Amino acid sequence: MPHFRASGLMRHVRDILAPEFLALVPAFVLAGAWFGPHGAAIVAAGGLPLAFLVRRNAALRAEALEEIALDATTGLPQRDAAIRALDRAYLQEEVMGKTSACIVVELDDDQKPFESFGHAAQKAVLSKIGERLRGVLRDTDIVCRLEGTRFAIALAPARRLDLEALIQISGRLKAAVSEPMSIDATGIYVSVSVGFCLSGRAPERTGATLLAAAELALEEALRNGPAAIRAFSNDIAEAAEKREALRDRIEAALENGEIVAYFQPQLSTDTGDVVGFEALARWQHPQRGVLPPVEFLPVILAAGLGERLGEVMLAQALSALRAWDMAALGVPGVSVNFSKEELRNPDLTAKLQWELDRFDLAPERLTVEILESVIAESDHDVIVRNVTALSDLGCGIDLDDFGTGHASLAAIRRFAIDRIKIDRSYITHIDSDQSQQRMVVAVLAMAENLGLKTLAEGIESIGEHALLAQLGCTHVQGFAIARPMPVAATAEWLRAHRAKLSLTPGVNRRIG
Repeated sequence: MPHFRASGLMRHVRDILAPEFLALVPAFVLAGAWFGPHGAAIVAAGGLPLAFLVRRNAALRAEALEEIALDATTGLPQRDAAIRALDRAYLQEEVMGKTSACIVVELDDDQKPFESFGHAAQKAVLSKIGERLRGVLRDTDIVCRLEGTRFAIALAPARRLDLEALIQISGRLKAAVSEPMSIDATGIYVSVSVGFCLSGRAPERTGATLLAAAELALEEALRNGPAAIRAFSNDIAEAAEKREALRDRIEAALENGEIVAYFQPQLSTDTGDVVGFEALARWQHPQRGVLPPVEFLPVILAAGLGERLGEVMLAQALSALRAWDMAALGVPGVSVNFSKEELRNPDLTAKLQWELDRFDLAPERLTVEILESVIAESDHDVIVRNVTALSDLGCGIDLDDFGTGHASLAAIRRFAIDRIKIDRSYITHIDSDQSQQRMVVAVLAMAENLGLKTLAEGIESIGEHALLAQLGCTHVQGFAIARPMPVAATAEWLRAHRAKLSLTPGVNRRIG
């Protein structure tokens, strides 16, 4: 016991002899000389707590620095350090009456800058991002590296830290990172999305909760990116809870038949005939009704079930095609989207051939849809070999969402594309927007020179349909023709459509 008392006494002596307390000695002396004992007491009452607070904060900072493990790649503190910094910010807020916040930043595509340059480039880019983030911020703010290409920023408390200020700070962070980086004498351009949460808006006043809220805001930004900024709100939290509920049962939904294929017809602009149907995933949720892909596809991909979804959709699409044949409905073919994960499977061609044989269908009746972004960003040898093998097998190859992924002409030729699907963003209001018209005319001219067919997605009006036919687009698809429908509804729609065509004089609607 005496040992503990002595050590405690020595600690108090060290505290009293610390600079924060010694700085108060002149104030005590002057107050005693001018105002007597009462003046000295007043100085002690006001000054000692402040000195203890300064001493305590300095001790906390020193303790934090001693325990922080730095990230080997960037030299930055890691997740635990961000949480501790945010906890300290909450303590300081209570004393100082200021506001803090957490910002989380992540690359929009964490593989894009590194595919051609390797691991060394990844380390260099991450280090540069960390430096640029620190360069925008105050010395009192803390930048930490989280997992992957994600960074967290604990903003020190400030008096005028509000939503507008956070948006401005986020914009400066985004702009700093987007400046070109030189890696091996080659310029690399990256973009980031940003999520943030003000300390007063977090569900609980803890550093861990504040960081988690900022990460939820970031995930919302990534879904709306690239280069998006989102602030945490109750709506984002509720949406995250719904996604979590979907995540808990998504695998079961895939296996018990809740994920089904809906079919949207594609028409020839020459004849008006159906040239095929595109299979589109829908979740027939027992409680929430029919959910579109935007609601559940990110959950499936996050769960690593993208390839399983592809298998389910392919089987249902081929089953529908076989059923249309049995009913003598004369549907030429069906289109199915293939993800990057599926295209990276070395056994893809063999699996596809087996499925076609199982349903006794010719490969020419299946069209494989590949996102332009996959072709634009991928030098993956397995993907190139698979697409080439599928084309050699006889399957059609559609380049989906053309105009959004910056695929080069060389990539289009290398991947043996048969048809370009023009993204709906170029189609909307094409009948009234001349700039849209010029853009589509250029795409159609390029396709014609390359010997490719074209399909315009997202047709929502008769005017858009008519103009695209006149401009020479070979196929069209969209709500103006038909909404995606269950397979059971396709037979009736086909009969009604063909009855309508029989009453319409056959006129080639293109203008030469």
